[in-house]
Amino acid sequence: MMRPDDMVVLLDVDNTLLDNDRIVTDIGNRLERDFGAAGRQRYWNIFETLREELGYADYLGALQRYRLSDMNGPQLLLMSAFLVDYPFAERLYPAALDVVRHLGALGRTVILSDGDAVFQPRKMQRSGLWDAVDGRVLIYIHKEQMLEAVVRRYPAAHYVMVDDKLRVLQAMKISLENRLTTVFVRQGHYALDPKHISNYRKADMTVENIGALLDLDCSSMSGNSGPAQLARRA
Repeated sequence: MMRPDDMVVLLDVDNTLLDNDRIVTDIGNRLERDFGAAGRQRYWNIFETLREELGYADYLGALQRYRLSDMNGPQLLLMSAFLVDYPFAERLYPAALDVVRHLGALGRTVILSDGDAVFQPRKMQRSGLWDAVDGRVLIYIHKEQMLEAVVRRYPAAHYVMVDDKLRVLQAMKISLENRLTTVFVRQGHYALDPKHISNYRKADMTVENIGALLDLDCSSMSGNSGPAQLARRA
């Protein structure tokens, strides 16, 4: 196994450590309760339009744009409080924080996520993920395009990237080649979409859920020991 200082473990958040699909469902249910089915659909239409414009999900930005046609609605103001005060810690996948601590035995753990500069950090702070990595959090618009900045900020002989999107893992592997071990977590709608899976190359490792990393032979992540093997803990 490589010494911890020789490795940096990069961790995605949405649908990797945190059940973002469940969060989206909860947001949709709250929207429908307060604004009806039409209002819910209107919000998601604005949300998708904004994502195409910005390149990332902006839940609060979509709410601001929705507000332009309903400036006097008190429920809309309460909806913003719902988003900001959402109990994100309750949406962590089982053993997610244990996995972060476990991977910390390999080297520095760093959150590497996409998103906006307000809601995404809030999500990590309230879930406990921010503290779990001692504030080592990077949030970009397209993280796979920011690897030079990541490497400058956290230099290492070897990197590990844990993510639910094969598209991201493939792009990072092409860039870092043998300096990166990719770990695909089969959680969330992207990871379970056959079309998404078939369009991209396989990751170096695949696990069915984030908790499975607790049983992983960590030495297999160093890039020097061949295919990953799942080992039972004594």
